[in-house]
Amino acid sequence: MTDTRNAIVGFSDDIAALVERAASSIVTVHGAGRWSASGIHWRSGVIVTAEERLERDENITLTLPGGRQVEASLAGRDPTTDVAVLRFQPDGLPLSEITDAPARAGQLVLALGARDGAALAALGIVAFVGGAWRSARGGTIDSLIRLDLSLSPAAEGGALVNAHGRVTAMTVLGPRRRALAIPASTINRSVDQLLAKGHVVRGYLGAGLRALPRESRSTSPASIGAQGLIVVSIDPDGPSARAGLLVGDIVTGWNEDRIERVRDVMRRLGPESAGNAIDLTVTRGGAPKAIKVVIGERPVT
Repeated sequence: MTDTRNAIVGFSDDIAALVERAASSIVTVHGAGRWSASGIHWRSGVIVTAEERLERDENITLTLPGGRQVEASLAGRDPTTDVAVLRFQPDGLPLSEITDAPARAGQLVLALGARDGAALAALGIVAFVGGAWRSARGGTIDSLIRLDLSLSPAAEGGALVNAHGRVTAMTVLGPRRRALAIPASTINRSVDQLLAKGHVVRGYLGAGLRALPRESRSTSPASIGAQGLIVVSIDPDGPSARAGLLVGDIVTGWNEDRIERVRDVMRRLGPESAGNAIDLTVTRGGAPKAIKVVIGERPVT
């Protein structure tokens, strides 16, 4: 019994020591209205946090471990991967030890955040690891990582730490407030572009699309039996205009894939799509037509 008790006490002390060490590079981010989020000292003078929690671009402050507050500036945000990057003067704040080692289902992990400079910790396991996926906003996430732990909203944007004390991902809240993690490899890709350009390159079609109303599929002579997206506007200087797409065309295919929802298009307009030539299948005047479009780079607004 004594050995068992000692083992439990030892395990508890080891977890507390790991939290203390890893939390020394986790900050509180004040830029989300009334509520704070967390951030990771990812590179020297660079904080990574959850983009969806950052409600403003200015007047952002950080509370460092111990309670000292400093100002931060927004370097850029990437809604497609939920990554925002802040710059600040680190003044000796330790860097997180980052690893892009892949997560494995069943691994014991810690979700670390910070509230007013004090550590927030949750212990759990990696519940599921899947392949690369597209976010609802079209970003490529290198793996789907679901966590079996309770994530405080204040800890969103904080670190997922493995048993070695290394940061493997950023924790976020997904649908139904389930804890997810954005892997370090995805974050590094976004950080590189945000630091270099202030934004992440996105593909641009230059056409406003809307789901074809169900009733019009049977009543409009031009769209009888059609399924797809109707073109409602065209950027006169955009890729679609140069390719000859017209308002009123019904887009039904993208290369070999059927298109039925606007999300189907958005997911294909990731950073890697810019410059690619794609074949759109459209219905025009009731007849099918093929149009080749070279995807552009979305203008920065």
